Amino acid sequence: MSIIETEEQKELRAAVAALAERYNYVDYVLPKSRAHEPLTELWAEAAKLGFLGVNLPEEYGGGGAGIYELALVQEELSAKGAGLLLVVVSPAICGTIISKYGTDAQKQEWLPGLADGSRIMAFGITEADAGSNSHNITTIARRDGDDWIFSGSKVYISGVDQADAVLVVSRTEDAKTGKLRPALFIVPTDAAGFTKTPMEMDILEPDYQFSLFFDDVRLPADALVGEPEAALMQLFAGLNPERIMGAAMAVGMGRYALDAAVRYANERTVWKQPIGAHQGIAHPLAQRKIELELAKLMMQKAAFLYDSGDDFGAAEAANMAKYAAGEAAIASLDQAIQTHGGAGLTREYGLAAMLGAARIARVAPVSREMILNFVAQHSLGLPKSY
Repeated sequence: MSIIETEEQKELRAAVAALAERYNYVDYVLPKSRAHEPLTELWAEAAKLGFLGVNLPEEYGGGGAGIYELALVQEELSAKGAGLLLVVVSPAICGTIISKYGTDAQKQEWLPGLADGSRIMAFGITEADAGSNSHNITTIARRDGDDWIFSGSKVYISGVDQADAVLVVSRTEDAKTGKLRPALFIVPTDAAGFTKTPMEMDILEPDYQFSLFFDDVRLPADALVGEPEAALMQLFAGLNPERIMGAAMAVGMGRYALDAAVRYANERTVWKQPIGAHQGIAHPLAQRKIELELAKLMMQKAAFLYDSGDDFGAAEAANMAKYAAGEAAIASLDQAIQTHGGAGLTREYGLAAMLGAARIARVAPVSREMILNFVAQHSLGLPKSY
C-alpha cells in the first residue's frame, strides 16, 4: 500500500473539489437542508462527470476503479460541506453487492443506472427491534409459486423518496429445516403494498429518513440477489464499503470545519493580532488536524484492503476508520464553533447546523460502542461481551 496517490487520483480529487466548491455548504447545501430539499442539482452534475460510479465495472458504465476512489469523491465533496449521503448507499452498498453477487440480468438492469446516477437504490436493514443485531430481523420473504411474498418493516432508511428501489435485508425459510436465513431482495418503491413514512428528525439534513412497511408485497423470482445461503457474505460485502464511505464523509466534514476555523482565526483580530497567534486557539486546531490525518490514513488503509480482496483486514480497518473519523469530525466541528465564539452559533456560518449531522457519525451506520466491541473481540482476542 502506498500513501502517495497516483496522478489519476490526484486529478480526481481536484476535479471533485472544483465541483464541490460550486455547490458549497453555505450557498447551496445549507439552504437546501433548511428547505428539506435533496441535492438534486449536485447529484446530477456529479453523475454527468462520472464521479458517482467510479467504483462500478467499466462494462456497465462505471469507472472501473474501487472503493478507494469513491471514498475520495465523498471526502472531497464533504470537505466543502457537500457530502452526498446517497453515494454511501446507492453505488457503494447496493452497487457493490449487485456487482459481486447479482445475476447477469440484475447487473444489466441496475448497474448502468447506478453508475450514471439516473437510478438510485436505497438500502434497508435496520428494524425497530433489530439494529446492530441483524439476527433479530423479522422482515420475511416466503415462496408463493415462482414469486416471493414480502412482509415486514424497516426504520431509518435514507433517501427512499429519491430511490427507484430498496435493497432490503430480510429472511427466508429453509424448506428442509424450517430455519430462517438472511437474504437480500430488490424491492421497487412503486410496488403494491409498499409504503414509506417520513420520520421526524431534529437535525438539518437535505435527505429524509423513512419508516418502510411491506404489506404482502409480491416480488418476482429474480428479486432475490445472489444465493440465500450466501446472504451474510453478500451483506458484509456492502457493509464494509458503508463504513469506509461513512468515514470519508466524516473526514471531509472535519476538514470543512477545520478550514472554516483556520480561516476565521487568521482573519479575526483582537489586541492587534489574529486570534490564531494565540496558543489557546492554535493548539486545539493543530490537534484536530492531527486527528483528521490519522483517521484519513486508516480510511485509506481500509479502502486499499477492501479493493485488494482482504475482507477481514478491511473489516477491522473500516471499523477503526469509521470510529476515528467520527470522533475527529465532531471534535473539529466543536472546535470550529469555539474558535468563532458567538459567531459560531449564527446562521451566517452554519456551523451549529452542521453539528447534528456530524453527530450522526458516532451512531450510524454502526455505533462506536459496537465498533469497540468488534475491536475488543476480533482485534484483541477478548471474550465476546454480548
